[in-house]
Amino acid sequence: MPSNVELSVIEMPLVLGVIFSIIGIIFYFFPPKKINYIYGYRTSTSMESQERWDFAQKYSAIKMIQGSVFLLAVSGLGLLFSLSQSQQVVIGFTALIVHIVGMFYLTEKALKKQFPKS
Repeated sequence: MPSNVELSVIEMPLVLGVIFSIIGIIFYFFPPKKINYIYGYRTSTSMESQERWDFAQKYSAIKMIQGSVFLLAVSGLGLLFSLSQSQQVVIGFTALIVHIVGMFYLTEKALKKQFPKS
């Protein structure tokens, strides 16, 4: 029987996938209305104007939901393959980093495409 630590490592991408999907859905349907420094997708690019802010909130929410599907798929690897605890940790953290970096990269790229500098 696996220990509690092993179970938490196996379930990490699953739990984070669910959390990110819930947050993404909330931010999609109830995005921050005004530019603020407390919550939302906050980068210097997204905070340049209200129009950029509104676009970034919706776009990043969609990318967060898509990334959560990726994390849920990664969590399925534990069902398909027999992985050691260290492999699970590496795969889980790598998936999380890929998701977060990808969300920021794709949102910033979309902002630059949507609002080119004059």
